[in-house]
Amino acid sequence: MHLKKTLHIVTLLVLISGFKIHAQEKHYFQTDFSIEEFDTRRAKIFDEIGNNAIALIQSAPSVAGFKVFRQSNTFYYLCGLEEGHAYLLLNGKNRSTTIYLPHREEGRERSQGKILSADDADLVKELTGVNQVRPLEYLGNDLVGTGLINGVTPTLYTPFSPVETGNDSRDEILHGHARAMADPWDSQTTREARFKKLLNERFPEFEIRDLSPLLDSMRLIKSPKEIEVIRKATEIAGLAIMEAMRSTKPGVYEYQLDAAAKYVFYQHGSQGDGYPAIIGGGTNAFMGHYFRKTDVLKDGDLVLMDYAPDYHNYTSDVTRIWPVNGTFDKDQTALYEFIIAYRDALFKYIKPGVTSNDVLDNAAADMEKYLVGKTFSKPEYLKAAQNGVKFRGHFQHPVGMAVHDVGRVHRVPLEAGMVFTIDPMIWIPEEQLYIRIEDVAAVTKTGAENLSAFVPSSISDIEKTIKEKGLTEFRPAETLPLKKY
Repeated sequence: MHLKKTLHIVTLLVLISGFKIHAQEKHYFQTDFSIEEFDTRRAKIFDEIGNNAIALIQSAPSVAGFKVFRQSNTFYYLCGLEEGHAYLLLNGKNRSTTIYLPHREEGRERSQGKILSADDADLVKELTGVNQVRPLEYLGNDLVGTGLINGVTPTLYTPFSPVETGNDSRDEILHGHARAMADPWDSQTTREARFKKLLNERFPEFEIRDLSPLLDSMRLIKSPKEIEVIRKATEIAGLAIMEAMRSTKPGVYEYQLDAAAKYVFYQHGSQGDGYPAIIGGGTNAFMGHYFRKTDVLKDGDLVLMDYAPDYHNYTSDVTRIWPVNGTFDKDQTALYEFIIAYRDALFKYIKPGVTSNDVLDNAAADMEKYLVGKTFSKPEYLKAAQNGVKFRGHFQHPVGMAVHDVGRVHRVPLEAGMVFTIDPMIWIPEEQLYIRIEDVAAVTKTGAENLSAFVPSSISDIEKTIKEKGLTEFRPAETLPLKKY
């Protein structure tokens, strides 16, 4: 009896031990990009910084509370690792790469699952292709040990610009910091500024330089694999907008279209929003970034939707506008067809070697011809179209890891691999009316591909899609009533 009990205990311990090993071995790491692609990106940094410099990149910090960690775009771009409080050191002297990680937190792993740490050095090297993985506490001594600190003006490169995580874009982050700085009771600085200050204090021998311009130029030109991921994000965005079209009718709320789109996002493995949904019915659309989504959709109005997911750390940027009642009226048709014609004219002139000004000038010339003989029911509509021809904002911003991605596409020769938005728009302030669509252009070797071309944009295709049954009809809100208190 005693022997039998002992065997049961031993068996149980073996099972528990086996489960623990299995749980620890099951880890998460991205599968979109090869080690060779990360090696190529890191090699470009080595080529640019030279052999008398190092580059040091912070990951995003661990999240507090019940939030899901999302790696910073910069850190992910260079190694694919999605853990917090990590550092990537690129030593230009010997072209070696080291990742620094905290030690294992067994308590967190028991509740959250495997978290890659310094204790998984061999595994992390295998996954990322770096030369070494070291505990975080070694970083300071290793900076001294690079052998550069006693040389002539050694340089340490690190990004000065704020990094994006999730649905952030750098321009919006900077606007937020500017508002905070204007508040005398809120003197927060960026994490990057604090990091730079620490480096200056602890290692005054290094000249600290900004790595952001180099990283921005690298991220501007997308690899074929990056375009593949952006294409998938665009496909999900388009399917979500189409589902919102089907769910549209008078009496539905803006937030219900948001719910329909989010369902599609998560059905296809998105991590969340690439940016908060812009869904504006009627005059709400006149506000370019209307995020509240609290109003009811009304018969006779148009509703504008601009939305894309955060999919595998990349996003897209697609916008459509459609009639709440399912049918464009005569005035809406005339204005909308002008926008569609402008979109097509802009795409026609995109190709490597030309600039945004070339594209805008040629498209504007086409649209001036388009307006010859065109009539609108009101003079303010014609004026809006004429102003639209002159407007230079139809050629918009890069898209990639952020919706307003880094890099520059204005007034520079376009190159294959650039991805940006084409965003024709007009305003009729007299009626608080705004009409816009937005598509994603990927520059090819010979021209441009519209990654979002499949999303209905012709009047007939939009009206056909709206007539199809949508999610809100299968399970409308009134069938899920809340208790009244």
